[in-house]
Amino acid sequence: MKTSLEDTLLASIRTIPDYPKPGILFRDITTLLGNARAFRRAVDELVHPYAGTGVSKIAGIEARGFILGGAMAHQMSAGFVPIRKKGKLPHSTVRVAYSLEYGVDEMEMHTDAVKPGEKVILVDDLIATGGTAEGATKLLKQMGADIVAACFVIDLPDLGGRKKLEALGVDVRTLIAFEGH
Repeated sequence: MKTSLEDTLLASIRTIPDYPKPGILFRDITTLLGNARAFRRAVDELVHPYAGTGVSKIAGIEARGFILGGAMAHQMSAGFVPIRKKGKLPHSTVRVAYSLEYGVDEMEMHTDAVKPGEKVILVDDLIATGGTAEGATKLLKQMGADIVAACFVIDLPDLGGRKKLEALGVDVRTLIAFEGH
């Protein structure tokens, strides 16, 4: 009997209570990444709707977005664009500030990473409040990217991040949702 995608993902994502602070249920995808079948299914499901659409770049948000994005880029024969925290990229960069739960940080990408009009998919492991993904979206749009979609394995819908991206005109694809935060 074939296991549903939801069952496969639920069985492969570890929940760690009270991390990084009391009251938080941390959804850890390192267990998914270590399970070859679950990892393959997740990547296949993230890629499938966009096969043959002319996507030329996958932009991954540091750090788990690098892992998922690299696998997606390989499968789609697309390039990969790392979006990193300020000061981590060696060449000339463009930077944007984004909101965190307790303040503001900045992320960067290389100025030559995306050409105007290039079709790009943004990827990370999870969307919660959406501050990081919103910052990455603004950064890509600033560079003229045509953002086809933002893809995440996990959605925490109670925190509203998906709505922030949709308000920016971005199609959001998630594979599984967890209630709460």
